[in-house]
Amino acid sequence: MSGSSQLVLPTSTSLHRLLHMPGALLDTTMDQLRTLLTVHETRSALRAARALGREQSSVQKQLDTLNRNFLELCGEALVVKQGRGKDVLFTPTGESIVELARETLAEWLDGIHECRRKLGTTVTVGTTRYMLDTLAKAWHHVADEFQERDVDLKVVHIRTKDIWTKLETQEVDVVCGSVVTRAGQGWERPEFEVIQWRRGGLALLTNLPETVVGDRVRVPALRSVPLVVPGAGLIAEFLRGWFGPDYRQGLDIAAEIDEIQYGISLLRSNLVKGAMIVTSGLGVVAANNELREGSGLRVVQLADDSLERLVGVFARTDALAKHPADHPLKLLWAAFEREAPPL
Repeated sequence: MSGSSQLVLPTSTSLHRLLHMPGALLDTTMDQLRTLLTVHETRSALRAARALGREQSSVQKQLDTLNRNFLELCGEALVVKQGRGKDVLFTPTGESIVELARETLAEWLDGIHECRRKLGTTVTVGTTRYMLDTLAKAWHHVADEFQERDVDLKVVHIRTKDIWTKLETQEVDVVCGSVVTRAGQGWERPEFEVIQWRRGGLALLTNLPETVVGDRVRVPALRSVPLVVPGAGLIAEFLRGWFGPDYRQGLDIAAEIDEIQYGISLLRSNLVKGAMIVTSGLGVVAANNELREGSGLRVVQLADDSLERLVGVFARTDALAKHPADHPLKLLWAAFEREAPPL
């Protein structure tokens, strides 16, 4: 043996575990985990395939692979088929792995988003349909600099019911949209910054005669009016604020809709007699006969001194505070401030 000594580096426990991970676990991909989560949400390989835009056989193949791998790893398959036309059954091990998969994918997405934000290479803006023009006006001020710095502006459609969740989970950096707030009050959520565009109320579109619904209705009187209401979104938030979380039990719901345009067409067809709550802006458009699908419907003022609609741009306070003035997020926020109408 020679006199020279050999340096041997100790192997840490974590490194040992990484080097000796089971092959069945290493063969499990994020795509397979996403499929597993989708099947868990839809309770069916067929419905999951439709949601993912794939063939059912592709989804079933991934489930079979996961079942085989976790039968080897844990001693129990994840999913059990219960027969044609029946929902799949998740085993206790399957339920545990679903939760682990959900946490794993969420942490990866959050980590990637945070890396991109730190580098300032991407700014993600969520906007409702009616706020795209607001984003376009602000974008005009920063477009050249974003292009010069190779910053990607990502625009995603967002629904009112998801505004706070999308911001809290950092899926978006900025939101252009509308929220419900107390009438005549200042901004009450310090965890979020807001650039106010305008505040406003609501109106009713109705095919009911004036003898049933007059030209002005106060909120409590809505209990006696047949209503066409959305299942979620801004109007649902108003109803929840006025009448509580179980508002459906105390109201006369003539129809529940997924989108305003369908509700307007439903009322105009006279298949349903009632009224639909809309934003005051849409009410003005209808009153001016500028709403083609709303012709023949009457606009009624909805009087309310408790809640109002705040239209604006929103971001997390901590996200704005931690970036320097030349960070793309701060530049875009300043652009929104330049375009905001005077209060």
